[in-house]
Amino acid sequence: MKVKRGDVFYADLSPVIGSEQGGVRPVLVVQNNVGNRFSPTIICVAITSKINKAKLPTHVEIDGNKYEAVRHSVILLEQVRT
Repeated sequence: MKVKRGDVFYADLSPVIGSEQGGVRPVLVVQNNVGNRFSPTIICVAITSKINKAKLPTHVEIDGNKYEAVRHSVILLEQVRT
């Protein structure tokens, strides 16, 4: 499978520590494509559909009307995982 920066996948983010997002959920690949090609791990960030979460500077909203396969969601850039 070829993984590229900007791709969205479902990943199991368990186990969690503290207030990290957990379970199977969509994630956005943020690692560069060279790293994606050669690294055994991938750096990604969690996405949540709970748009009423506290608005932080690290949150980026996704408008579900612009993207067919995505509903209104928030990318949680403070929730970086490998």
